[in-house]
Amino acid sequence: MKKPIISPSILSCNFLEIGNAIKMLNESQADWVHCDVMDGVFVPNITFGMPILQAIKKISEKPLDVHLMIVQPERYLEDFQKAGADILTVHYEASTHLHRTLQSIKQLGMKTGIAINPHTSVHLLYDVLENTDLVCIMSVNPGFGGQSFIEKTYKKVETLKKFIEDNQLHTLIEIDGGVNSNNAPKLLDYGADVLVAGNFIFNSQNPQKVIEDLKKV
Repeated sequence: MKKPIISPSILSCNFLEIGNAIKMLNESQADWVHCDVMDGVFVPNITFGMPILQAIKKISEKPLDVHLMIVQPERYLEDFQKAGADILTVHYEASTHLHRTLQSIKQLGMKTGIAINPHTSVHLLYDVLENTDLVCIMSVNPGFGGQSFIEKTYKKVETLKKFIEDNQLHTLIEIDGGVNSNNAPKLLDYGADVLVAGNFIFNSQNPQKVIEDLKKV
């Protein structure tokens, strides 16, 4: 089994020490840096936007995995590209013209991602997966870190993975929310490729060791 891609979520880091957090990730076995952008409308929380991403991009040696939890994300695609996003994920529930949005992301030179909330079926994505590099399955309700993992996520991963393999696609499956050392092996067995972890990494005494252990799952 190939090693999972680990994308630590900086939403859980100490924002007074965000520069040191990025430097720690640079020195770790993390593959990406997961950046949660929330607008207080699509989700009941507000995090950060382009200026913070620009600052992170200046020192990050890892690709920025930017997850937009905002309404009308198509308005800001170029802004996030300029801010340094390497992978740009929009929510199925927030993008009326999803196919067009994915095309625009690709044309701007970024990898395309679609995120779905816990209540959204993976079947709704089948018509656009050919244009999608990444599907982010939310395994908690989006908006806040530290929530409990939703067990029905396993079935969604299994169903989506079968469709991807049956159609010879290269779309990666990312899991975001409540990921830890207990559920990571099962998620990978069901077909997940990318693991997002926030509190599990940044609230530990040795974040680099936690990342290393997740890479070994």
